[in-house]
Amino acid sequence: MTRLSRENKASPVTKRAGRVAKATVQRAPASRRRAADTPYHHGDLHDALLKAAERVLERDGLPGLTLRAVAREAGVSHAAPTHHFGDLTGLLSELAAIGFQQFGAAMAAAGASGTLQEKGMASAKAYVAYAQAHPGMYGLMFRNERLDYSRPSLHEASEASFAGLSRAVGANRQEQIPRDSLSLEQAAAIAAAWSTVHGFTMLLLDGRLSKIMNLLPEGTTPEMLLTAMLRLGGRHRPPTP
Repeated sequence: MTRLSRENKASPVTKRAGRVAKATVQRAPASRRRAADTPYHHGDLHDALLKAAERVLERDGLPGLTLRAVAREAGVSHAAPTHHFGDLTGLLSELAAIGFQQFGAAMAAAGASGTLQEKGMASAKAYVAYAQAHPGMYGLMFRNERLDYSRPSLHEASEASFAGLSRAVGANRQEQIPRDSLSLEQAAAIAAAWSTVHGFTMLLLDGRLSKIMNLLPEGTTPEMLLTAMLRLGGRHRPPTP
């Protein structure tokens, strides 16, 4: 009996090995959970998804921007974008809000100094430059049928953009344009300024200005053409946010 009892007793080495194996088994699920959950615990997943969405948009265009594509780009589960944005419209709307914020900041920085005319010229050039650098984002910002303007972030960003346009046109006209009402002449001035720069931008992005550019003297750039257009615009110069 004594011999059998001694044989049944585990050696210290065996006991330690058993404890290590047991601890490994117990820790493994927690480790796997941490690896799976890592994107949710470092940084802001909401912002990470929006950055991933912008990369997909600029690389694959709006048709390629899906919730699954964004999840793959961000390296998270397919359910993550739905959890944060509800649906594709929600994601696109939040992304467009970022676009309007970036867009407004670029024009404001460009038009921060100089004479009224210099500010207007600089802002208009920044408008076009932003669109050229971010064609996917710029296109999304003006796709109203894909966006939900009832979302606070998009509503506020787009309203701020329009307010900047109104202030600039008012400055050119040497008057303060109210936020809640417009005269017909004020509305026409705003529409004229916006149409000039936006129309030029869309023609440039779509390659529709190539015929005109090919007829111009060698070395003429689209920026030079825009400047000449704005000078022809007289008092309806481009917006300064």
